[in-house]
Amino acid sequence: MNKTLLLIICDFLLLNLLALTRWEKAEPTRPAKVPVTQGPASAMTKEQDLVEAMRLSLADEQSTRKQLSEELATREQNLAQTEAEKARLANTLTSTEKEAASLKNRLGEATEDAAATRARLAQLQRELDLKQAEAERQRQQLSSLEKAQVEARDRIESLNVAVKVAEKEKELIKETAETLKAQVEAERTERQKVQETTVQLAQGVGQLAEKSGELTKEIRDNRPINANVMFNDFLNNRVAVRISGERLNGLLGPTQRSSTTHCVVVSDGKQAYALFHIDETPFSFREIITDWSRLQVELQRGKAQSQVGALSFLSVDPRIVAVPVSGELVASLGVKVYPLSAEPFKFPEAMLVNRGGTGYGETPFKLDQAHPSYVRMDNRFFKRLFGDFSPNRGDLVFSRSGDFLGIMVSSDYCAVVSSLTLTRSLRLPDTRGQGVDRMLTELEARVNALPFRMQ
Repeated sequence: MNKTLLLIICDFLLLNLLALTRWEKAEPTRPAKVPVTQGPASAMTKEQDLVEAMRLSLADEQSTRKQLSEELATREQNLAQTEAEKARLANTLTSTEKEAASLKNRLGEATEDAAATRARLAQLQRELDLKQAEAERQRQQLSSLEKAQVEARDRIESLNVAVKVAEKEKELIKETAETLKAQVEAERTERQKVQETTVQLAQGVGQLAEKSGELTKEIRDNRPINANVMFNDFLNNRVAVRISGERLNGLLGPTQRSSTTHCVVVSDGKQAYALFHIDETPFSFREIITDWSRLQVELQRGKAQSQVGALSFLSVDPRIVAVPVSGELVASLGVKVYPLSAEPFKFPEAMLVNRGGTGYGETPFKLDQAHPSYVRMDNRFFKRLFGDFSPNRGDLVFSRSGDFLGIMVSSDYCAVVSSLTLTRSLRLPDTRGQGVDRMLTELEARVNALPFRMQ
């Protein structure tokens, strides 16, 4: 605690103690005078004694009043002194408070100055550290430059030696150049002859390479692919097709149908399609044809799936359904696009894969002169059969070269897909107002126009 403030508090307490003390109660009590008992002999002097007593009492009272007056004057003097001291102390207290406030402000300023000084010292220390690091880096660079300078001097000395050696070699070369000049002229004539011979040989080798490439391509095209390899390729590139449809005017009221099959993506070089048989859709030519209100087709492979917006029928045979597949969807599915067979009749046998992908095999086929777009599969000679299945409509047929040949439209005949020309199409998924029933009726009439063996 501040000593000045402590002194002011002590003075203030002392003045309060002096002001509140009752001095009249502090006077000592005078002993009462014991009255003297008068006998009969002093009866005559009672009045004198009473007067004397009153005189003495009056004197005492006057003395007491005088003393009280003196004490009162003393107290008033002391009170005046106390008030003066109190005013002095109040002034001192005010000055002290002002001084304390000033000291507090100075303390705050000093604290802020100290904080700023510490921050400045920290900043200076960081700058000093950075300058020391920069100085260390410059010392290292200087050391590296000195080493590089020493190495450069060494290289310069080595180059000087090399220059001297090169000058010696140059002199030797000049000496041998004249000797070789004559040999060069002779060799130049010989080289021209060799170049002419080389050109003739190169032309012969080029022609031989072209013939060899053509021969290699011809051998590759004419070599059938192993059935196991083709089936494994099919398994790695097949696409699941989920089809669901709804019709509102069936015989038993609204009807919903759905099916799932597997197929491959085929392209003619312009557009890619997923091909499958109509029996793998909710449609059927073997029942009463009605109108359909909704049809949804979804392609899926692994985690990739997508809905398509159209469904079409091929002109080669209306039983073959084609779903367009964009290039982006092909990339998303990550499948191989099978090309159409350019020479479907090169090999006498074809590779069949049932639509479920559970069986495959090789079978010979024959052309039908009356219907060149179809070939007949000779099931009697079906050989090297893998899996437990019999050829049926909807099976996929591949050429032995690995290209797509067609689809079995019946148990004996395969429709050869030589082009992807479409005959009729539907917009999906809402098929209302597109005349699905009339379109199916027209397609059914085309199928019924074929010979019975092809239906």
